[in-house]
Amino acid sequence: MTDPYADIREAVSRLCADFPGEYWRRLDREREYPTDFVRALTGHGWLSVLIPEEYGGSGLPISAAAAILEEIHKSGGNGAACHAQMYTMGLVLRHGSDAQKQRYLPGVATGELRLQAFGVTEPTSGTDTLALRTTAMKDGDGGYVINGQKIWTSRAEHSDLMLVLARTTPRDKVEKRTDGLSVFIVDMREHLGKGLTVRPIRTMINHATTEVFFDDLHVPADALVGEEGKGFRYILTGMNSERILIAAECIGDARWFIKKATDYANERNVFGGPIGKNQGIQFPIAESFAETEAADLMVKQAASLYDAGEDCGPQANMAKYLAGEASWKAADMCMQTFGGFAFAEEFDVERKFREARLYRIAPISTNLILSYLAEHVLGLPRSY
Repeated sequence: MTDPYADIREAVSRLCADFPGEYWRRLDREREYPTDFVRALTGHGWLSVLIPEEYGGSGLPISAAAAILEEIHKSGGNGAACHAQMYTMGLVLRHGSDAQKQRYLPGVATGELRLQAFGVTEPTSGTDTLALRTTAMKDGDGGYVINGQKIWTSRAEHSDLMLVLARTTPRDKVEKRTDGLSVFIVDMREHLGKGLTVRPIRTMINHATTEVFFDDLHVPADALVGEEGKGFRYILTGMNSERILIAAECIGDARWFIKKATDYANERNVFGGPIGKNQGIQFPIAESFAETEAADLMVKQAASLYDAGEDCGPQANMAKYLAGEASWKAADMCMQTFGGFAFAEEFDVERKFREARLYRIAPISTNLILSYLAEHVLGLPRSY
């Protein structure tokens, strides 16, 4: 089959060649954000491919965005530092007013505005979104006052705008648990230190994630995205694109691990020959290859359905699950192939190993995906 995005992949690969392993190792060691890399991606228009041309983007389908992110990870980089710049704007595009689209999307397309942060998860609710406690109550001026806390809000330190999900109607005053939640656009440049506090969280990987505190944060009425009380439905519409693009990153990681292991198995000589001649080395690599190719087919199917405007919830979730599992198994296989050398920074295996582990947990864990499939696809009883 001919790859329709071969030219895009080649161009992204060339760009990534300017940011080799040494670059990522230094950032990982010093816990720094890849500013130069993100600036280069932005300058070439790779982060604005999903924004319609009328707002300054390329207007390409999600399958093109998936190819870009896959290539970044296949090249040894980490698109997680900026991938939300691609898809977070989708909520504004789908549900925002014309004024909001005109105000924000052109700046997001050029990179002048960074919209990379989405405050949803809270310390007490985790992925139980309907149990969140952050509130947005109307004030006397027609705006809202936000109070609460978010956690694992990635890239908040490197974003100008943040989307925030908050409860505008108390849970005991709505008929459905999914009602009463609303989405707001918060201009962090205006509010940081004025009712908005961002604190970085140190993690085992250089992921630039944070916790965010809202203390009587006043936002105007036009900060509300769409209709009040419909926020939960809005974020659901964006989850499929997130699942697909994260899955594409996992495919890229898996292919990086497979190539790294294959090359090493051919080059490393022990007992008079390459270690790759042993089936104990060959079979795990071949198994990872097969699992990755199978997962990639599901990613492509989910992207195809998404681009066609069809329901792709099951496929997007299965793509995220299968690709996340494939990349993690490939990571473990690569570590085993390298043996002790896998722990040395200079080979980049240990860094990518840590990065790959994240995607079995975030942005949604494998357990929750299996629960979703069991209940909503297979019709099994709701689990507790």
